Amino acid sequence: MARTRRPDPRGITLADIARTAGVSKITVSRVLRGGPVAAETRDRVLEIVRRLGYVPNRLAGTLSSAGSNLVGVIIPSLANIVFPDVLRGAEAVLDAAGFRPVVGVTDYDPAREEGLIEAMLAWRPAGLIVTGLEHTDRSRAMLANAGIRVAELMDLDGAGLDIVVGLSNRAAGRASARHLVERGYRRLAFVGHDLGRDRRAAKRFEGFREALSESPAALVATEILPGRSSAASGREGLARILDRGDGADGVDAVYFSNDDMAMGGCFLCLSRGIAVPDQVALFGFNGLDLGQALPQPLSTIRSPRVRMGEVGARLVCGREPPAIVDLGFELIPGATA
Repeated sequence: MARTRRPDPRGITLADIARTAGVSKITVSRVLRGGPVAAETRDRVLEIVRRLGYVPNRLAGTLSSAGSNLVGVIIPSLANIVFPDVLRGAEAVLDAAGFRPVVGVTDYDPAREEGLIEAMLAWRPAGLIVTGLEHTDRSRAMLANAGIRVAELMDLDGAGLDIVVGLSNRAAGRASARHLVERGYRRLAFVGHDLGRDRRAAKRFEGFREALSESPAALVATEILPGRSSAASGREGLARILDRGDGADGVDAVYFSNDDMAMGGCFLCLSRGIAVPDQVALFGFNGLDLGQALPQPLSTIRSPRVRMGEVGARLVCGREPPAIVDLGFELIPGATA
């Protein structure tokens, strides 16, 4: 659930750090500039800086300090059309409201996200849009104490800071499993990518397994590949399952982390003459247009990506209280499962 709070428009200041540390503002400033300060004092000030999530104001003393029309947008990747769709929705709303997005890409690395958050907050943006609910402790402290609106997009399964807009990935995973079970599939496999980095994909898999545990079906094979998701990794993952003996006769349906990987599975089946869905059914996630343009439209769940960006940007630019906005998802029966 999102925490109910109104951002302090000041954010954390030098005076706050000085008061907490029991020193002067000049001493705090000297510590942050790397000037001569007693080691014990420096350590105490830096610990409070980290704990409170303080970020120096790089606009202080400039003409820009009167206000900013910048909104930071931090996404995991530009290689997958999913995130440019979110960015497209956010940019349209921000542009209409007179704001300009500043974009950062994390490559699913929490430490890189932390660095981007710090860099963007140093320029005192009007708001910040990030992806997901999982962040480092320091990232959460910086976001919570920045004094601006913060929107976390694409996930509802966890604790939010201010504005949360998205869908329940765990519920999407459960819906995927129920669809396959209702279609009569009983021996299911999963093909995914690095679930330690992509926590939303991990939550979908968790929901998928939960639903299977309550059904007559079973998860009989799992293949998780390192690195980014792609059609090539989806093809390789399914090939591994088939080649090690699970086979099209042993597995009757495969659930993929996303549509990219599921399309790779489709290409593998085409190359090997495996009938889809008669010999093996395939199911994805995201509802990409390309998946629906296949000769057999992909069975999948469509996520409201552009709408997430639009709603998140609108709330970041507004003055409404903290909110949780569930945009839901659409299951597309398709022709592959």
